[in-house]
Amino acid sequence: MTYFRHNIEQMSGYVPGEQLVGTNIIKINSNENPYPPSPLVLEALRNLDGDLLRRYPEPMAGRFRTAVGAALDIPSDWIIVGNGSDELLSVITRACTAPQRQIVCPMPTYVLYRTLAQIQDAEFVEIPYDDDYNLPLEELSAANGAVTFITSPHSPSGTVVSLDLLDKLATQLQGVLVIDEAYVDFATENALELVKKHDNVIILRTLSKGYSLAGIRLGFAVAHPVLIAGLMKVKDSYNVDAIACIVGTAALQDREYKNANAEKIKASREKLAVELQKLNFNVCPSQANFLLARSPNGDAAHLYHSLKARDILVRYFPQPRLEDKLRITIGTDEQNAQLVKALSEILW
Repeated sequence: MTYFRHNIEQMSGYVPGEQLVGTNIIKINSNENPYPPSPLVLEALRNLDGDLLRRYPEPMAGRFRTAVGAALDIPSDWIIVGNGSDELLSVITRACTAPQRQIVCPMPTYVLYRTLAQIQDAEFVEIPYDDDYNLPLEELSAANGAVTFITSPHSPSGTVVSLDLLDKLATQLQGVLVIDEAYVDFATENALELVKKHDNVIILRTLSKGYSLAGIRLGFAVAHPVLIAGLMKVKDSYNVDAIACIVGTAALQDREYKNANAEKIKASREKLAVELQKLNFNVCPSQANFLLARSPNGDAAHLYHSLKARDILVRYFPQPRLEDKLRITIGTDEQNAQLVKALSEILW
């Protein structure tokens, strides 16, 4: 006997990165920012009005929504706010898909997309990337899903899809094109202009990565107001808490601090890539805050477990085309140096 729908009974569920806590743990497995959030964020937390906890928050996260609009020069009715961008992925999936309405993704990619399709009992169509993670434009267009998810910068490779290709794909699709820009703060370009050009494009952003706010769960989507109005019907009544809105607003007011940290991470990313290549890793060119690296002998699982035994957590995906690779979040230069030292000892 089961109490669940058949698709829920059969699915395995999304498995997040390990969240071990300890003073000696080097945690570079979940693409968290190694630097603290802005001093303005910490000041906002210290000055919180306790009365905020008694009342329900703004249903549309109005204060933060306005701050996003000001930061991006976009009207607030083009924005929806979520409890992390993951919640908005769920909202989009619930609003736009069904058993007869496909979700299409180039693979490998963020595995939560598949999980969300399984929850909706929607068909999940996988279009393979080539070895260099070039966008399979013709195949994605031919599949013509109700929702097509593209992550750029891509996870787990860190590669970026050009604006021209995303523009062409949006033109050719009849369904919704969701461009997940979780890692855009570490990239050289973004696709925000496409929401003004195409009424079927949704851009997703998060404060988890660039703004060092993974712990508060805050993200937003930008799209044509008609799309936003439909998504608003699906979100929970009070989906973003008052503290997150205040903290997120403070963070957006200090984008200079965020950008300075992003530059440090990008410099560290280039240094770490060179050090890994010296150890004979094959490293994908990344515009995110992580590197995807193929281990010299292909035994990434052994390296993952060996590093974990030394209190260094990286991400290992036991799935096709990734089983020989590690995804390594960019830490501080000190953390990266300890990683390289440990890998050198394990490999030699």
